[in-house]
Amino acid sequence: MQMSNKRSSSFRLAIANGQRPLPREILLDEAGLGFYKRFVRYVAYEILPCEMDRRWYFYQYRACPPPIFMAVVTTIQIIVFLCYGAVLNKWVLQTYHPDFMKSPLLYHPSHRAQVWRFVTYMFMHVGLEQLGFNALLQLMIGVPLEMVHGIVRISLLYLAGVIAGSLTVSITDMRAPLVGGSGGVYALCSAHLANVVMNWAGMRCPYKLLRMVLALVCMSSEVGRAVWLRFSPPLPPLGPQPSFMAHLAGAVVGISMGLIILRSYEESLHDQCSWWVILLSYTIFLIFAIFWNIFAYDLLGVQIPSPP
Repeated sequence: MQMSNKRSSSFRLAIANGQRPLPREILLDEAGLGFYKRFVRYVAYEILPCEMDRRWYFYQYRACPPPIFMAVVTTIQIIVFLCYGAVLNKWVLQTYHPDFMKSPLLYHPSHRAQVWRFVTYMFMHVGLEQLGFNALLQLMIGVPLEMVHGIVRISLLYLAGVIAGSLTVSITDMRAPLVGGSGGVYALCSAHLANVVMNWAGMRCPYKLLRMVLALVCMSSEVGRAVWLRFSPPLPPLGPQPSFMAHLAGAVVGISMGLIILRSYEESLHDQCSWWVILLSYTIFLIFAIFWNIFAYDLLGVQIPSPP
């Protein structure tokens, strides 16, 4: 898979050597900026660890194409939630409503043959609490990442987390359904946090230690909420509640595949050996999960809950 290389290594070297200097040494010295350019500068300092990269991004960014992927995904998730909330007349713990599990979007082990469910489950959510958490992170972290790294790379990372989440649930929590975009969200967040930690000295985002701690606390709390929901008695008559394994699978995708993507700003991924290793590992996982879903349920005699 070849990602676009917007800036050649020779051009980057020319900037570093001063042959093609950027206007200022320190981007924060730039005065008289409007709201839009201040926001672009904010994104540069939030995402990029190198001052040269920040200045390059600030002066070349043209918002074309705009960061629409995360905005579109979040909008669809909100619309789907509002529609189901109005129909079910329930806005918290919608999974306890008898009609919720009848949705053609969510992943359910009895409907594994309907392969679109391994992706479309990301549009459904347990309730307002899960939707609010995911939507907030998608807009606060996903949109800046998309502005810097582009729609192709960020959509690839997000969807890789989503697919890994549903497939992991089908392997490790075989009786459980799955809803929510947490696989994709945790892929983005874990990749960003890992990139910040590995480039700690170069990152210039304010209060980075406090924000790192708050992010980890919030992400851990969301995982705890999902674990509680999965195992909390008494279980409703509809069977097991949605699994939490997608959170963990998304985090693994973010720390592995996502970190390579975020550390390769404006550089080709296809020239990096580590990218092909991760891509091969992910492909092997996909093949294994496909065969597992085809054969393992019957071989192991898994008692799948009745289809809704």
